[in-house]
Amino acid sequence: MLPFIPLFAVLQITFSPIVTIAGTDVRVDTIALALVILACLIVAARIARRTPVDLDRSVDATDPEYGEPNHLRRDDLLYVTVAAVPGAVIGGRVGYALVHLDYYQANSTALLDISQGSLSLSLAVVGGFLTASIVAALLGAPVGRWLHAIVLSLLLALAGGKLAMALGGSGQGVPWDGDWATAYLGPGPWGSLVPAIPSYPSQVLEALATLGVLLVMACLLAVGLFARRTGAAFLLGIALWAAARAAVASTWRDPMVVDPFGIPLRMEQVICLAIAAVSLVLAAAVTAVDVARRRRRRTASAGGAGEPGGGASGPAPGGGDGGQVPGGGADGEPSWPDSEDRPFI
Repeated sequence: MLPFIPLFAVLQITFSPIVTIAGTDVRVDTIALALVILACLIVAARIARRTPVDLDRSVDATDPEYGEPNHLRRDDLLYVTVAAVPGAVIGGRVGYALVHLDYYQANSTALLDISQGSLSLSLAVVGGFLTASIVAALLGAPVGRWLHAIVLSLLLALAGGKLAMALGGSGQGVPWDGDWATAYLGPGPWGSLVPAIPSYPSQVLEALATLGVLLVMACLLAVGLFARRTGAAFLLGIALWAAARAAVASTWRDPMVVDPFGIPLRMEQVICLAIAAVSLVLAAAVTAVDVARRRRRRTASAGGAGEPGGGASGPAPGGGDGGQVPGGGADGEPSWPDSEDRPFI
């Protein structure tokens, strides 16, 4: 029997979410999620290999003094990925507590009980981003370049993870009798309450919305809109994803908590809209800082070139620095004596 059988516009899902491998029972959605994570790491590693650290040199160039390649190090990807885990767990737990605020206000100690409740994806992404960025900076890895390199992989992971949830029956929305409603009739156990009631396939809708954001970001990257690789693409991608998730969350089963301007919102929608707004502000700030930095470089270079004696070579008359920033290079940027210690940001 096929797993998905259309009946009266309802997709009845009848397969078992448990499979036995070498005598061990494993959930199908767990296997699917592991494969998604592996695929996304491979994609991220390939993109990292093609992402230059120094935009003025070829990605295949090598530092003549230290022999460092001019592309992101794939071993750093493993450190950054592992570093994202604790932040994702903490952020996800905080987000879950906010969604179920009444319960955790009455049972505050349950927040630390990892066997109770679950995690919220939105703040898990935020927490993972923060801890991964901190560790990347400590490693001397170029944080902005890494954010640029992983945006597509992250969106792919988010979409794939939601599709994996559909295999386990998690993430069902409110009851619905429309076209493409889903009902889980197999032996289970399924991840949603009363899974046999036809409902919105919220997890599938979010996966499709995330794939749409992925396509938009891929097109923007392909046309070179984020050629500076400052991390603004990552922030924009997160903003679009959070906005899409907020829209899909209107089909969720969570209760409404606020009603601004006559529009009832669930807590997850409030969180997602806040993430989208902050991400857009940060993307604009990162872009503005990069534009200002490049303008200072051009101004410093032009000023140095106009000095008597060539500016950049030797001190200027009167004890000046020949157009250079004190302690800096000819382009107005700080000069670092050891490229291995340079904190690329």
